[in-house]
Amino acid sequence: MKKVSNIIFIVLILSMIFVPEVKATMQQGLMKLGFFSPDLKESTLSLNLPNSTKSEKTEDYKLNLVDQKGNKTSLEDMKGKVVFINFWATWCGPCIAEMPSIEKLRNKYKDNSQVVFVILEVEGNKAKATKFMESRKLNLPVYYPDSEIPTEFFEGRLPTTVILDKAGNIAHITEGMTDYSGQDVVDFMDKLIAMHP
Repeated sequence: MKKVSNIIFIVLILSMIFVPEVKATMQQGLMKLGFFSPDLKESTLSLNLPNSTKSEKTEDYKLNLVDQKGNKTSLEDMKGKVVFINFWATWCGPCIAEMPSIEKLRNKYKDNSQVVFVILEVEGNKAKATKFMESRKLNLPVYYPDSEIPTEFFEGRLPTTVILDKAGNIAHITEGMTDYSGQDVVDFMDKLIAMHP
């Protein structure tokens, strides 16, 4: 009996390591317990607040994108809006784990024209990404890079999330899995939305 329980334990551990779906399920459980909350530093918030004495600095990051239908866009087209960019891949367990929380956040803003969600699949495999979203019943706007990705946004660690303010400045970056479904994220996004570009 002890041998059987040891085998089951080993299989479970190996599954968590090598099977992204099993790993994602375990990580989602940890997120529900309150782990993996984002550290929301309001580094750029004071730049655009009314009556701010600081000078407004606008970054000019270049990133061209293609959506699932082949439509092209860029960060330049999104200026004046809060942009939530999530870098992910279909094989990435932590990416899979955080996707439901991103969809929950997006659902809060799906009718808000001042917010854009860019779920950026870094491998460029449209068929695989489409199948992934359909199999998990996720309704997120998937994009693919059509130019070099700024290193200020993404250095290769998945998942990575970048939130840009309306002026195109980086308001927040998280490397690694995070739960985006909390009220603290909504409050942070709302502050960014309230700012003038």
